[in-house]
Amino acid sequence: MHDDLIRLTATEALARLKRGEVSPLELVEAAAARIAAVEPAVNALPTLCLDRARDHARRLTAGQRRELETGAGWLGGLPVSIKDLTDVAGVRTTYGSPLFRDHVPVASHPVVQRIEARGGIVMGKSNTPEFGAGGSTFNEVFGRTRNPWNTSLTCGGSTGGGAVSVATGEVWLAQGTDHAGSLRRPGTYCSVVGIRPSPGRVTRGTVNNLFATLSVQGPMARNIPDLALFLDTMAGWCPLDPLTYDAPAVSYADAVATAEGFRPRVAFTLDYGGALAIDRESRAICEAAIRRFEAAGCVVEECAPEFGELTEALLVLRSQHFVVDREIQLREHRDQLKPDIIWNTERGLAGTPSQIAWADRERARFFRAMAGIFSRFDVFVTPSAPTPAFDVMLRAPESIAGQKLANYMGGSMLNAAMTMAGSPAVAVPCGFDQYGRPVGLQIAAAPRRDDTALRAAALFERMTGLAGLLPIDPRAGTVPAVE
Repeated sequence: MHDDLIRLTATEALARLKRGEVSPLELVEAAAARIAAVEPAVNALPTLCLDRARDHARRLTAGQRRELETGAGWLGGLPVSIKDLTDVAGVRTTYGSPLFRDHVPVASHPVVQRIEARGGIVMGKSNTPEFGAGGSTFNEVFGRTRNPWNTSLTCGGSTGGGAVSVATGEVWLAQGTDHAGSLRRPGTYCSVVGIRPSPGRVTRGTVNNLFATLSVQGPMARNIPDLALFLDTMAGWCPLDPLTYDAPAVSYADAVATAEGFRPRVAFTLDYGGALAIDRESRAICEAAIRRFEAAGCVVEECAPEFGELTEALLVLRSQHFVVDREIQLREHRDQLKPDIIWNTERGLAGTPSQIAWADRERARFFRAMAGIFSRFDVFVTPSAPTPAFDVMLRAPESIAGQKLANYMGGSMLNAAMTMAGSPAVAVPCGFDQYGRPVGLQIAAAPRRDDTALRAAALFERMTGLAGLLPIDPRAGTVPAVE
């Protein structure tokens, strides 16, 4: 029975919960059994809170904690995972850092409060790079999280544990964060879906850089309807986050349900006119996948804004985030921080006001160029990663398409460009390379048009049928040779 339950989609499981055909506790026990079966191979959920989850399930069954049952995003007792950057009351939360290896928060993050108030049951904390900095999920507290399609490969980062937890069926939904692709790259590497919502769509709650827009909270799932459901759970105004705004009048779940007749106007680029490196096979798979929109009756046109100096602008602005978050820790605990965090923070400390001003101007230039594209097209589509998943023992690929990367952020700009544009962006699977590694598309829309990005992704997902391959049992494998 447990195996049958974990193979239900979130929307299917929720329908059974609503009909009383299955109980929240039965789903918790099914998830717990699956976690026990697959965790040794993948290390996605290193911290569990099963007794807490069972208690929540019993309360829901008894009619307690159901105050928000009638609203959009009600989960009814679905087990979920929470990224280990995000506090859960009474549950060990380390942020992937030795500095916090024994930290147990008293209060939950506002997004967790929202998820639990809407019937989501927290099963455990998903693994993340230290403080979320990195495109491969590993840290000194819990070690490495492995890709279930090939456990010799990375699952991506920084919401790597979350991606693996939904891909393997440990939970139905996963909460995560995204700065330069932390929901989208793991989604692509694990053949699941993730959305970077528009800034302000989901509360960031307790962070110190509340008025910044590079980092967001968001959901991951096995398919687009499930993703829309979980975004409904998270979305809405929060008094602790000044950028948040009200949930949409039409739920994201309802918007996706109408995607069958949606024929978006599609703009696409594979590499911004040669500005970004992309693996040869990924390029071919993604271009063929994008052309499937034409078969569905969509207008499809290749075009892209001038990329300019957007990579340097991102690094300048990103480094200021690190100054806000890590300056004090760098001063007091430098020896306990990983090199990537030291590099980002010191880069920010060395920055000048003129450099920051230039970066903001460059970001505004790119945003205006993207606004021009969105005045003519509904969505803007790119590959969601420049290369498939790489060796789990590496922090980043050493090169892409023969081009050596200058730093570990070098493979993130397909995602980070949409971050800089303020666009909602969905990662959706589009195929596999010759070694069986997942490949995906990134479907972006104009700011605050998260519904448009989701509807286009739902249309594409229905054409491929790839969501039906999940959940997957972890597979051993080898690391393919680099071309």
